[in-house]
Amino acid sequence: MRRNSSTIPFGYKLASDDKTLVPVAKEIESLNEMKDGVKSGAFSLRGAVDILEHQTGRKLSAMGLKKIMDKDTPEPIKEQPKGLLARDDKETI
Repeated sequence: MRRNSSTIPFGYKLASDDKTLVPVAKEIESLNEMKDGVKSGAFSLRGAVDILEHQTGRKLSAMGLKKIMDKDTPEPIKEQPKGLLARDDKETI
């Protein structure tokens, strides 16, 4: 994976060429466990990041974890507007 910003994403480390990112299996595994725990209600976001820091030694904010989880979750389907703006009939008034 090629590096795009100055921040190294959680679950990756900078390779010796200082240009590419290398996945860190332990961090990715811990992150996936914490995401599942938050989704199931076993952990709060803050509790999960505390556990991640203890397991991996890397810091991550609660909002950082939320953003990672939001990226993994597909956007909900938007409902069609109801009322006068959403007329399906072909009649004109």
